Amino acid sequence: MLKRTIPILIASFVGFLLVFSKFSPPMKQWENSVKTWFDILAAFAFILGAGNLVLSHLKKISDRVAGWGYSVITLAAFVVTLFLGLTKFAVPPNADSPEYSWSGDYMAEGSGFWWVYNYVYLPLAATMFACLAFYISSAAFRAFRAKNLEASLLLLTAVILLLAQTSNGLLLTEFLPDSLSMFKLESVKQVLINLFNTIGTRAIMIGIALGVVSTSLKVLLGVDRSYLGSD
Repeated sequence: MLKRTIPILIASFVGFLLVFSKFSPPMKQWENSVKTWFDILAAFAFILGAGNLVLSHLKKISDRVAGWGYSVITLAAFVVTLFLGLTKFAVPPNADSPEYSWSGDYMAEGSGFWWVYNYVYLPLAATMFACLAFYISSAAFRAFRAKNLEASLLLLTAVILLLAQTSNGLLLTEFLPDSLSMFKLESVKQVLINLFNTIGTRAIMIGIALGVVSTSLKVLLGVDRSYLGSD
């Protein structure tokens, strides 16, 4: 019983402490202390996460499950990146302490970690996001079907915004006189973005904020105990 009660009390106490510290300047120092402890616990969490990553992929390799080759690549990339970051491989020394070879920043230009980040990680990340364009196009094709009034309005809005983003599209309404400038694609685009898009974005953000408050209260009051485990 205590194994579940004590963590709940700690989570509630720390959570309410951080909430009250936002409204009480004298408690600001307490907030900073809690954040320091959070950073310490997060460091241990990173270690546990790394250990779990290694063990789970080693098990996949040992059991020869489908796709175990990807686990080999993941572990190799993890070990190499960790080695380059911890050893500061090829890091130029700090100008203030040139006698110490490890005094430079691990992300300094020319270091091993810098090279992996700029020439391996960033190109791979760009490739992944580039592939998302095809999935977005496929999803848009399925969504922009005028099956009802709402779908028709969505399709019309998308067509207007797409045309307004191109120079040839803007030429379609350039013949309109100044008295009808509000009907030009550029003006319509600004209205859609600054008015309707802003309204929708604010509504979504308000909904997210209410959801965060609701979930936070459940955790602080001990109603939601999912962070204690599935049992």
